[in-house]
Amino acid sequence: MPGQNYDLLVVDDQAGLRKLICEALIDEGYLIDQAASGLEALDRMNRNKYRLILLDVKMPGMNGLETLQEIRKVNNDVPVVMMTAYSELDMLQETDQKVKPVKHISKPFDLDDLRCLVRGYLSKNNALC
Repeated sequence: MPGQNYDLLVVDDQAGLRKLICEALIDEGYLIDQAASGLEALDRMNRNKYRLILLDVKMPGMNGLETLQEIRKVNNDVPVVMMTAYSELDMLQETDQKVKPVKHISKPFDLDDLRCLVRGYLSKNNALC
């Protein structure tokens, strides 16, 4: 059975934040999937296709950077936006160029900024705000 095609995968261990992001973006008409961990995200990627991934850096078990490395083994082309606290930015700057995220957004973020960012990646002309 073929997998589902989604616009977006939201990966964060905090259920409340996943729900908030989904509620903020569902009104934009996106088909959104969620994962509570890096392992769950990888499992979903093996079954489904995504146009964009929002990935938290700090998660228990497999953190966001480890998850990103594994995502790049499965799909090197999907844009990945890391959601990170300001104190975690140094970690992102040290990532290998092959697995580097396309962008990061600092927590807490403005929902309008998030909508604009996602809209930019998912629009046909990739026009970023």
